[in-house]
Amino acid sequence: MRIVTFILHPVRWPLIGGLASAALLGGAFAFEYLGGLPPCPLCLTQRWAHAAAIVFGLASAAAIGLSGQARRISRLLCWVLGLIFLVSAYWAAYHAGIEYGFWPGPSTCTASGGGEFSLSDLSAALNSRTNVVLCDEVAWSMLGVSMAGWNAILSILLAAASFASAFRNTEIQTR
Repeated sequence: MRIVTFILHPVRWPLIGGLASAALLGGAFAFEYLGGLPPCPLCLTQRWAHAAAIVFGLASAAAIGLSGQARRISRLLCWVLGLIFLVSAYWAAYHAGIEYGFWPGPSTCTASGGGEFSLSDLSAALNSRTNVVLCDEVAWSMLGVSMAGWNAILSILLAAASFASAFRNTEIQTR
């Protein structure tokens, strides 16, 4: 319990949350460059949310360290970080829903894109060196949950931790 109290302290959480996002983004890059699983367009959108959390977490840590009003500012920053994690969870859940067929995905990255497709389009696609990664195919899963599903779960947990940190009733000291 003491470690949870330490981690969720409003002065520390923005930095820890940003580092957690960095770990998730690092994992995504490892799957891409070490595991040979290139991202689809929706995977890239999810990465932007984590990049925002990283930048915001680091900037928040600097602002808290420089501020003479750490108590007030740190709680507000925890709220904003929680909202960023909710955006990440939204995109991840949307992507996971497409992968599992709960709803249709964008025609630009799903196998059911439909529409007109001429022989010249087919020829151009076959001669292209571009590797198309579909958003509605599960590239990897663990315990029956896709990468997008795990991202949704972890992003929701990070959002919950951010909001819990914002609600912490503890005396905040800057030094």
